Amino acid sequence: MPIELRRLRALRLAWGTALCLAVSFGLGLPVPILAPVFAVLLLAMRSQPLPLRAAPLLALLVLLSCGSGLLLIPLLRHAPVSGVLVVGTGVYLVLRYALLGGNGLLANLLVIGLTMIAAAGTSDFTLALSVVEAMAKGMLLATLGCALAHLLFPEPADAPVPSPPARLNDNEVGWVALRATLIVMPAFLLALIAPDTFMPLIMKSVSLGQQAGETHARHASRELIGSTLLAGALAILLWGALGLFVHLWMFFLWGLLFCLWQARRLYQAVMTQQTPAFWISCLTTFLILLGQSVQDSAAGQDVYRAFAVRMALFVAVSLYASAMLIWIDRRRARQVVTP
Repeated sequence: MPIELRRLRALRLAWGTALCLAVSFGLGLPVPILAPVFAVLLLAMRSQPLPLRAAPLLALLVLLSCGSGLLLIPLLRHAPVSGVLVVGTGVYLVLRYALLGGNGLLANLLVIGLTMIAAAGTSDFTLALSVVEAMAKGMLLATLGCALAHLLFPEPADAPVPSPPARLNDNEVGWVALRATLIVMPAFLLALIAPDTFMPLIMKSVSLGQQAGETHARHASRELIGSTLLAGALAILLWGALGLFVHLWMFFLWGLLFCLWQARRLYQAVMTQQTPAFWISCLTTFLILLGQSVQDSAAGQDVYRAFAVRMALFVAVSLYASAMLIWIDRRRARQVVTP
């Protein structure tokens, strides 16, 4: 890929993400961090622009896919063990579908619906409905932001189409889907206890589950932990820089700078040894941590204490994901060796 095209795609991703970040907080959306996270997924997964008519269709897709979690709420309330087993089976099948070449965005939305929406509804059905509504609004804003980013930085007509990721063989798909499911489920169980506290942890665990499915086993644990720590460091730096002059425009500009720094490495405009999955996970975690800190500040909470607790949870789930990945791979290796 030419270096100019890599820089162009990095600029597009950074502008689209930073724009959604600033607009979602400026408009006071219910869960403002969803729009920039969706923008990262949309811009990183495809280089061609989405038509504007796709915005309401994607919002409808969010309502249907994430709303599927609402159907599991009665089962989780009245038969929790069976409900957890159904959720685990559903997450496994969805991740397996994605690994077999299915639509990655749809898979992410279905996993979020099965976990985050279902967990929120066990304590308060109204909370689950509000989260689904917030996700639909976030997707609508993300689609519009991506369209504007493509308008500002259009893809050249002769640009090469990115090659699809290599598919795993049938024997590997089941193992990778299983280890990704085991990474997601503990965060779901914690969210059943306190949805308001642990819903960001579900988003992080879904990101880790996707990352574990895309990286090789030998360096996957380093990437899982490294992306989390780097995201935390970047969130701290941006928060400190934002404190110099607190304004929505400065929030947009600082967000643009930090997103561009990561996007250039994602598209290899700046060569690194890390995989694209590392930088997507880092950028997603960075946005979650930053957005939660802004919301804590607006609510009058202790930002630094809340960030420390949240970061500790993210590191803990990353360590767990690494341990689970290594354990699953060792068991798989033993079964291969044993006749």
